[in-house]
Amino acid sequence: MVEIPFHDTLIQGIFLERLNRFVLECELPSGSKEKVHLPDPGRLKDLLVPGGPIWLQESNDPKRKTKWSAVMTYDSTNDSYVSLNTQYPNRLVLKALQLEIMDELKEWRLEKAEYKAGGSRFDFLLTHKKNDEKLLLEVKSVTMIEDGIGKFPDAVTARGARHVEELTHFQRNGSYQTAVLFIAQRTDLKAITSAPEIDPHFARIMEAAADQGVRFMGRSCIVTPERITLGGSVPVYTKD
Repeated sequence: MVEIPFHDTLIQGIFLERLNRFVLECELPSGSKEKVHLPDPGRLKDLLVPGGPIWLQESNDPKRKTKWSAVMTYDSTNDSYVSLNTQYPNRLVLKALQLEIMDELKEWRLEKAEYKAGGSRFDFLLTHKKNDEKLLLEVKSVTMIEDGIGKFPDAVTARGARHVEELTHFQRNGSYQTAVLFIAQRTDLKAITSAPEIDPHFARIMEAAADQGVRFMGRSCIVTPERITLGGSVPVYTKD
């Protein structure tokens, strides 16, 4: 089991409003209002509901402008906790790769995290256990859901499209094997796909990449106020 425990460090507050992409205003149990760092710059319009619960973690970094960070919220429509920290997927995948417990990548071993290739830095470089072939793995966080299907992205992502375009280039010229792993930071979904109604360019790039051999994989997470745990595999649909 791969998880990130919170060790009772979270407190439940109330979300009041979003001040900008990375800052929220929340009310603490004491009644005080605080500015809170939001690690996820997505729209999150169905998750950040004024008056709704939000779980916060205090920072001990004296250099930070905000003392608190948003960790998770609760989607009452789907009765599901949802993580708001886009760093957690990479941390969970790193642990899973180190332990070699991901069936979908069982033929590969971790070579390096944060690997630069071409004009981008990719999350992981893997090496095939038998023939030393290289694989570039990019991890993407999913929080939005629609009718039980996870959707990516929930806001236009030029960076995400560029990553997938570069992976397609590497896959086509044979310099690397390539893959994208979507990590849904919630458990209430049965599949993952693109969101052409939000970012049609990314949807086209994703479909073209799959046609060229880029692998697309998905995983859910189990999220509670105590921990976030890497869940099981879910299918990824690359065509709308």
